[in-house]
Amino acid sequence: MLIGVDWGGTKIEAAALDTDGAILVRRRVDTPRSDYDGCLRVIADLVAQIEAGLGTSATVGVGLPGSLDPRTGIAKGASSTWLNGRRVEDDLRAALGRDVRTANDADCLAASEAADGAGRGHRVVFAVILGSGAGAGIAVDGRPHHGPNNGAGEWGHNPLPLPDVTETPGAACYCGRRGCLETWVSGPAFAREYAGHASLQLAQPVSPGPAEIVARMHAGDRLARLVWGRYVDRVARGLALVVNTLDPDVLVMGGGMSNVDDLYTDLPPRLADRVFSPVFHTPIVRAMHGDSSGVRGAAWLWR
Repeated sequence: MLIGVDWGGTKIEAAALDTDGAILVRRRVDTPRSDYDGCLRVIADLVAQIEAGLGTSATVGVGLPGSLDPRTGIAKGASSTWLNGRRVEDDLRAALGRDVRTANDADCLAASEAADGAGRGHRVVFAVILGSGAGAGIAVDGRPHHGPNNGAGEWGHNPLPLPDVTETPGAACYCGRRGCLETWVSGPAFAREYAGHASLQLAQPVSPGPAEIVARMHAGDRLARLVWGRYVDRVARGLALVVNTLDPDVLVMGGGMSNVDDLYTDLPPRLADRVFSPVFHTPIVRAMHGDSSGVRGAAWLWR
């Protein structure tokens, strides 16, 4: 049995898989935000509950909202900023009383989808997360690719390419820079842009979520359609850099915004217009395992 843990900024989820990849049990709790020790206790409790319920022990892999310095083991670049500067693997081993393998959560998504998901059969998989933040992972031959700095796939912290005058200098990002792709293509960024324009039109604050904005677009809301078009173009500008540089075999989309069906009809032609090559044949597909990909990929760290 393999246990995967997805240590997210809003929830911590653990699931037990058999060696064929079938999920035997899964549990989810809210993340104790800004409480590092509390997060460690939650993870240890979830693993203990699963093992007690199934009557057997397991290997444990953990997907992190950041990465580790490959030389020092110190966490860096985590959107859950209370992990940064911590020796996360050492602390997880102490909390669980066993060896633990970790990887960036987007790398776990890429590995899961490359192994037996939407990226299966493709050698180079670029898996994008468009959720509460924006990131990506790369899988080559079914395994996560990290690089010497353990920073491969940090797509969300490149600047938005080709910004117009309304997009500079861009919003402040938690990483300390301004105008990162994450501040433009995350789900909250999409919602903020619509809310800003709608509040001006109505002379009162409004704050619909992404799903409601998309529903308004389908109902004929012109502003929602305009904001969606701008959103898709920004995603296309960001991914054009990936295609021009890496030319992956497939783009797998994950995170909450990947559930918008319009993304798969509107993004391909926009991306084709933005890449250097006069041809664009790369498939853009939704993650097959959805919300389960993170925990599945974390469990697969022991395969």
